[in-house]
Amino acid sequence: MVLTVHHLGISQSERILFLCEELAIDYKIIHHTRDPIGAPESLKSVPGNSTGKAPFIEDPEAGITMSESAAICDYLLAKNAAGELGSQNLEKNLEKNLAKSYGEPGYIDFVYWYHFSNGTLQAMLTRFTFFEIGQIPEDNAAQKFSMLGLHETLRVMDERLKNSKWLAGEDFTVADIMSVYSLTSKRYFGPLVSYKDYPNIVRYLKDIGDRPAYQKAMEKGDPQMKLLLGAEPPGKTLIQAGGVESDFWRKESHI
Repeated sequence: MVLTVHHLGISQSERILFLCEELAIDYKIIHHTRDPIGAPESLKSVPGNSTGKAPFIEDPEAGITMSESAAICDYLLAKNAAGELGSQNLEKNLEKNLAKSYGEPGYIDFVYWYHFSNGTLQAMLTRFTFFEIGQIPEDNAAQKFSMLGLHETLRVMDERLKNSKWLAGEDFTVADIMSVYSLTSKRYFGPLVSYKDYPNIVRYLKDIGDRPAYQKAMEKGDPQMKLLLGAEPPGKTLIQAGGVESDFWRKESHI
């Protein structure tokens, strides 16, 4: 019995695919397509997931189901460290825990940046999604204040990456796995902000894109999606386009 990952296209559930590939654990994917922007009935009908959250996992061996990206990451890392996950290469897998423990060099940076993505960056980005849904004009005070906050957040990340290859230091960790979605695929939901003034973030995204595990995860999870690993955002958002039935986000699209 292997781990099942319910993956919603163009969503933060790509994080779990990325983690599984980095750890070389055995898993299967059940794909779900947005309808046309929100969660489809296929995802809401999964037992234990009536709100249609993604990612959502089923671990039949342990008899559990779970949502929330960070919680799933913690669970898989702990189970992997205990040698209880099926692996394509168990010995190599156990050496690659992708986390840092208290007292270990880099622990403080690791735990900070691990929680930064959902606690600060993604929460801020989500504001703009709701601004767009509500058709709040760009000169609105809340919009302007939030944009200043977003650029300050990006500046902090850029400064961190100026002298650090990865967010927690020289070691790639789950802090990076949690952060990359917010900096890339999340851009399909806005805001349409360039990273041209943040060269270290652009370098970081290139390094992420060069990782075989990321390439495998994205090919398995969202093979049609144009990856947003460069400085410039997409030309429009999924909300502006009316959802995934549009073609602008697809690799083969020339729109």
